[in-house]
Amino acid sequence: MTTTSEQFVSTLARTLAYSMRTPVLRRPDEVGLAYEDVTFPSMDGTPLEGWFIPADSDKLVIANHPMPCNRYGYPGHIEEFSFFADFEVNFLPDYKNLHDAGYNVLAYDLRNHGLSGAGNGGVVGIGLLEYRDVIGSLRYGRSRMNIDNSRTGLLSRCLGADSTIVAMSKHPEEFENIRAMVAVQPVSLRPFVEVACETNGIPGGVEMFAKEIKNLTSFDLDELSPLSYAPDVQAPSFVIQVREDSSTRPSDVQGIYDALGTQDKKLFWIEGTTRRFDGYNFFAQQPAQMLDWFDTHFA
Repeated sequence: MTTTSEQFVSTLARTLAYSMRTPVLRRPDEVGLAYEDVTFPSMDGTPLEGWFIPADSDKLVIANHPMPCNRYGYPGHIEEFSFFADFEVNFLPDYKNLHDAGYNVLAYDLRNHGLSGAGNGGVVGIGLLEYRDVIGSLRYGRSRMNIDNSRTGLLSRCLGADSTIVAMSKHPEEFENIRAMVAVQPVSLRPFVEVACETNGIPGGVEMFAKEIKNLTSFDLDELSPLSYAPDVQAPSFVIQVREDSSTRPSDVQGIYDALGTQDKKLFWIEGTTRRFDGYNFFAQQPAQMLDWFDTHFA
């Protein structure tokens, strides 16, 4: 393997092992939403920063973001952050659409992202560490609103979706009677790396990456996936994915979806783009399916 190939694999491993912190560029008042800055602990005590957006109801949706986004979105339109996508992802319209439909919203930064605290030496566990944050947010939301899980839904994207799936498996008691989950582009790390190495013509790159990621995170490459945890998911689940996503394989999401333990589930393929990050903007532009899923299951 050439030095250039080795450098590519090493850079890719470090990029995925340690998330790039991105700035929280926008706030809910930009779309006319009153909000409160909040902080609460993860299950393991890591301090998490977020927004609570109140509505006139007892219904709550908790938003869990992708890597390397934060609760606001992703500033890909700024050159120094254009590595993953060269356009902006903005979650604020999602929050406004949910609020206007009668949902309180809790959006927060996962550990090692946005303004939340550092945890595990900055290592990203693709859900194997961040699941603790999902549980922390759920506990805070229940306590804050004095509700139980039957009034709570989850909008979980990519790393946030993986983290939610892992949390549901490891601590099912925390998720009993959750109304519904919308899971945007859950992902396994292996196909992501396979596609990156194939696209850049690096034979043997996956094996080299597996050794590098183990050394950086202590996790085996195939551990970094929600697939083995998916059978324990019992919440009604709506999964969406860019079908021709150039950074992974559709078979990965199909496999995760097929493995979900719930019988109340739906899979929607986003067509007409190869850009993964278009999937994160999808509901901001076309909220109907997301709102219908939550409305139907909260009825």
